[in-house]
Amino acid sequence: MTGINVFEEAQKQIRIACEKLEVDRGYYEILKQPERVMEVSFPVRMDDGRVEVFTGYRSQHDDTLGPAKGGIRFHPLVTADEVKALSMWMTIKCALVGVPFGGGKGGVNCNPKKLSYGELERIARGYIRSIAPIVGSEKDIPAPDVYTNEKVMAWMVDEFSKLKGYTDYGVVTGKPLILGGSAARDEATAMGCFITTKEALKKFNLSVNKATVCIQGFGNAGFNLAKILFDSGAKIIGVSDSRGGLFNPEGINPKELLEVKNSKGSVVYGSGKVITNEELLELNCDVLIPAALENQITEKNVHNIKAKIVSEAANGPTTTAASKILYKKGILVVPDILASAGGVTVSYFEWVQNKTGYYWDYDEVTQKLEKMMVNAFKDIFDMHQKNQVDIREAAFLIAIKRIVEGLKYKLS
Repeated sequence: MTGINVFEEAQKQIRIACEKLEVDRGYYEILKQPERVMEVSFPVRMDDGRVEVFTGYRSQHDDTLGPAKGGIRFHPLVTADEVKALSMWMTIKCALVGVPFGGGKGGVNCNPKKLSYGELERIARGYIRSIAPIVGSEKDIPAPDVYTNEKVMAWMVDEFSKLKGYTDYGVVTGKPLILGGSAARDEATAMGCFITTKEALKKFNLSVNKATVCIQGFGNAGFNLAKILFDSGAKIIGVSDSRGGLFNPEGINPKELLEVKNSKGSVVYGSGKVITNEELLELNCDVLIPAALENQITEKNVHNIKAKIVSEAANGPTTTAASKILYKKGILVVPDILASAGGVTVSYFEWVQNKTGYYWDYDEVTQKLEKMMVNAFKDIFDMHQKNQVDIREAAFLIAIKRIVEGLKYKLS
């Protein structure tokens, strides 16, 4: 990550959209800060018997269109500014795809790679106990994010239900199927990015099975996306994780590479040339997919980007300034608030299923997801062409317009 402040980036994007829409300055003043940010400290008994205190955060940006919604990440670089920015982007993302949620985000400052299974569970339970007063199926619904998964969500829903005295499956999404999870939730973020990338390729008269792809990040989103693309005939020529990257012009089989990563700890032990994460971003390919952390494409490296399409599976991987340069270069950016919206869309489906007690099968979930993602891409592309702005700006214009419309009723 660079020294760029992601919170200031999010504020800038919202301000630009408000100015272009020529809305009352007061709406920007409302949206430039989260409604509520909670910082918590909680003790955890470690495996060696000592007590360690962890710091966690939960940001709730705006509830105009519905309760807050957003992931919880376990990462050593979690900060208050990061979760505030991510909660703001979640508000935009939800408004953009049309799910009735506002934006939320949370995290715990810890290094999961150095924690045992038992320590992770105690951190997860300690964190949800600490933020319990401000979350719930009607208030704020967390979900998995970086280094959290369905097991973490299962611990959290169990701990929250103990506090309430009844089972509340709707308090989090991304749960195991047996505990009220939704079909297709695990690969939802990847699937949403795949659907929008497919739509973007059509603008270049390209099909998935003729596309070359590079993916930065090989976690849940990165691996699942690589697998879906590979199964659809795309040639994956570059992949990376936190320890480095791998380049193979003959193509990379992500399923085989996952076995290598699981056995040796990194994709760099796979078949191909070892490269850096920075070099991966600059490879010559049709589609570049940043699926790791924020601020990976900046003014420092944007001129070296050679892809036709940048599909942002990660949150905030491209700075505002770099995004403008990509637009001028004719590179089509599928912005994070659309490309990574598959996760929150299927989370919404999961929440609806929890509320009704009626569960859909895999085909029904994926059909609903495809319809919403394709419609959102069309709306954004039409706005982009109509207003001659880059696609990220178009996405913000659509989302902010919808939120402001809701705010007008709240403030009348």
